Amino acid sequence: MKKKSQTGKPVPETTKQQPMSRKYSSDRSRCTVTFLLPRAAAPDATTAAVAGGFNDWSLDRHPMKRLKNGDFALDVELPAGRDYQFRFVLDGVRWENARNADRYAWCEYAHCENSVVVL
Repeated sequence: MKKKSQTGKPVPETTKQQPMSRKYSSDRSRCTVTFLLPRAAAPDATTAAVAGGFNDWSLDRHPMKRLKNGDFALDVELPAGRDYQFRFVLDGVRWENARNADRYAWCEYAHCENSVVVL
C-alpha cells in the first residue's frame, strides 16, 4: 500500500525511508525518537535543527549533528502516547519535511503540511 500525505497525494517511492527509530522507557511513558535528515534531502545545508510542537517551534533548541555520511541526526526524548508535528530547519531559514514521517498534517497557519511522529 502506498503511503499518502494528509492531502491524499502519494509519497514517491524514491523518497521513502525506514520508519523513525523509537526507544520506549521501561514503563512506556517516554520515548526517545531519532530524527534523521538524509544528506540527499539537504545536500547543501550546513546546519539543521528539529522544530515542532514539542519545543514551541524553536529554530535552534534542538540542533542536529552531521554524521560522517552527511546525514543529520538527533535523539529527542518525548512523552509517549501523543502525536507530534515537526519539520526540519536548514541553515535557520529553509523548512523541510521528514521523508519517513508517520503521516503529514495540514497546518493552516503556515499553509503547508507538517511531518508527524506518532508515539
